[in-house]
Amino acid sequence: MKLYEELLWRDLIKDVSNEDLAKKLLNDEKTTFYCGFDPTADSLTIGHLVQIMRICLLQKYGHKPIVLVGGATGLIGDPRQTSERKLLTVEESLKNAESIKHQLSKYIDFSDNSAVLVNNYDWISKINVIEFLRDYGKNFNINYMLAKDTVASRLQTGISYTEFSYMIIQSIDWLHLYKKYNCKIQFGGSDQWGNITSGLELIRKVVDEKSEVLGLSSPLLMKADGTKFGKSEDGALWLDIDKTSPYVLYQYFLNSTDADVIRYLKKLTLLDRKTIEALEEKTKNEPEAREAQKVLGKEIVTFMHGKEAYENALRITDILFNGNVNELTGKEINEYLGDVLVYTIDYDYNIIDLLVDSKITTSKREARELVESNAITINGERITSLEYVISKSMAIDKMYIVIRRGKKKYYLIEYK
Repeated sequence: MKLYEELLWRDLIKDVSNEDLAKKLLNDEKTTFYCGFDPTADSLTIGHLVQIMRICLLQKYGHKPIVLVGGATGLIGDPRQTSERKLLTVEESLKNAESIKHQLSKYIDFSDNSAVLVNNYDWISKINVIEFLRDYGKNFNINYMLAKDTVASRLQTGISYTEFSYMIIQSIDWLHLYKKYNCKIQFGGSDQWGNITSGLELIRKVVDEKSEVLGLSSPLLMKADGTKFGKSEDGALWLDIDKTSPYVLYQYFLNSTDADVIRYLKKLTLLDRKTIEALEEKTKNEPEAREAQKVLGKEIVTFMHGKEAYENALRITDILFNGNVNELTGKEINEYLGDVLVYTIDYDYNIIDLLVDSKITTSKREARELVESNAITINGERITSLEYVISKSMAIDKMYIVIRRGKKKYYLIEYK
């Protein structure tokens, strides 16, 4: 299977500016391509993993990646469908960009100039207003820009000139990379398609209308039920190990539905077609084994954080599944369950009051029902009394109380 056909099989292509050119550049040549990441935070999220894996896949086939961190575009803000983004300061944007550059270097091979890492602040910041308007703005027709989905969706609610100009800035990026590195391909999520095609047109207008440049987009990864991929009950799942633990990450993918898991294996791992199709068959015939989910969790956690982190996540999973919370040390709880911390206390607490105040339950009535139905455990001990009092003396390493609600939901209480 050639690269273009594999991208189709993995459902990593939604829009393509020229399919014949795509097959030529991807299947028959060794091409330089780029993908950009804006530093809106100091870590990427699991949603960015689709593009990271696609970079790795193209690199595996011999193509050269340019990984762009948008220190400049992060200052502008890519238009959202809802409202204006909060503007970052220059210091925030550049600091976040450095963090993301470090993060990406863990996943993509930059050795021996096999990939290039750039920050668009290095060239965008050198363009003055007159140059921006004369050399670049003159090439963009307002009607053309208004028709782009990202802009059109905001016309009713309003859009600032700052965000309106984002597609011009991103187009300048591709023009710069095309001139300096002969970068012929840009790809991103389908929400970036308007920006990608704008860059393609700018290159043709400024350099040569016959330039062999190619735009690709991939479908946004959603859950089968239509909800957003990469969101847990506690918010976004981060690639930064200090923001989202390997255990939480593993649990997220272990709990993938049968309707989602094969799509995730195709898009978020580099497992070959034969392996994925065997897991798909097993999911159909033995869904209770959850073999595909286990493999998915293993592949992603190992890719992101290494074999040891995966093995620890597996051990923590086993301990918590069996309710043996007391086997964990305070350090392990902080490391693997720290991101499920819900409440901090410094005195004795009645169980019902704690469940409500920590928002583990929405009311005292719900809290009482859970306790009376034996659905609450504290540090592995099932609670049956409505008068049960939690004290610091029972905290693991005098720091942590682990509350389990039902079979799967864990919450962390910390003593000051």
